[in-house]
Amino acid sequence: MSLNRTEQRLFDYLMGQPDERQHWLVKVQSIAAALGDPHAAAMRLETELSYYLRERSGVVTKLKDLEPREGAGRTSLRNLAEHLLRLWVAQRPKKPASA
Repeated sequence: MSLNRTEQRLFDYLMGQPDERQHWLVKVQSIAAALGDPHAAAMRLETELSYYLRERSGVVTKLKDLEPREGAGRTSLRNLAEHLLRLWVAQRPKKPASA
């Protein structure tokens, strides 16, 4: 999985902060369990990560330059959302193909 620059910096920040990592681990698992559908969970997590990035970029020096600017296009966090789902949510076994 390839993360863009913003996703990689946010991921590195999360992994370096035990409290933040634990918070997101629980959040990712609860969203995945509540929604069931991995695509819906990824879309919801992308939205949550966008809010989180906006909030944290205002106070965390390492993330300050990632702050979304007025009029700038929104950076996608979808790959990061999918990556976190793969890392922290047990994969459901695939149904065997019908013969």
